[in-house]
Amino acid sequence: MIKISAVSYLNTLPFVYGLQNSGLSGYELQLDNPSECARKLITGQIDIGLIPIAAIADIDHPYILTDFCIGADGPVRTVNILSDVPIQEVRRLYLDYQSRTSVLLTKILVSKWWKIEPELLDAFPGYEKEIRDNTAGLVIGDRVFTESKKHNYSYDLSQAWKEMTGLPFTFALWVANKPLPAEFLESFKTALRYGLSNKEKALELYTEQNVSKEELADYLENAINYEYNHAKDEAVQLYLQLAKKHLLHQEVG
Repeated sequence: MIKISAVSYLNTLPFVYGLQNSGLSGYELQLDNPSECARKLITGQIDIGLIPIAAIADIDHPYILTDFCIGADGPVRTVNILSDVPIQEVRRLYLDYQSRTSVLLTKILVSKWWKIEPELLDAFPGYEKEIRDNTAGLVIGDRVFTESKKHNYSYDLSQAWKEMTGLPFTFALWVANKPLPAEFLESFKTALRYGLSNKEKALELYTEQNVSKEELADYLENAINYEYNHAKDEAVQLYLQLAKKHLLHQEVG
């Protein structure tokens, strides 16, 4: 039995639908937040994970499995810094604990794009309530749909990355921590492709009330870009390069 973990956000609905409805067998599917998905793959609790790209370096022998990803070419809508004041006036910034990739991306953009020096704070459950005055917060995932409506400013990290680099951004890739049977991998790719071809049917899995079906359909079709291509790979390499420099600078400092 091959164990798979997918991120439990709305943008994975097509992937989850494909895995569950394409006839794929011999697997167990778990749904986790990005950091937990990465932890499980790193520790060997699962065999395949849709993991944040920053976590790839922590896997001894990573195998990128497909030409599919969670990415965006411009605004992604669900990885945002929320604030009641313009970004230049932010003095404290909470960093969402659910994805190291987004946290490192925030640090890169704060330093290289916005060129500000807020106090960076580790977030905690319920930190969204602390976003007020000149305290901002990085919020990722489905919560952005509702939380962004509570604040005056919303800075989309994928859009900021695009403006800084001219490149799209990849947030997560399908990665294995060991070689897997070729027959299963072919069926796995077919299942993902099936899900992406049936986004409307995938929407039927969505039963929550905080986002309308129309808004979600627009998000999946126009904000999330599922194809992992050369431009996204170039962006991943640049991001990992900048993240490594940032971490080294932190260690030296």
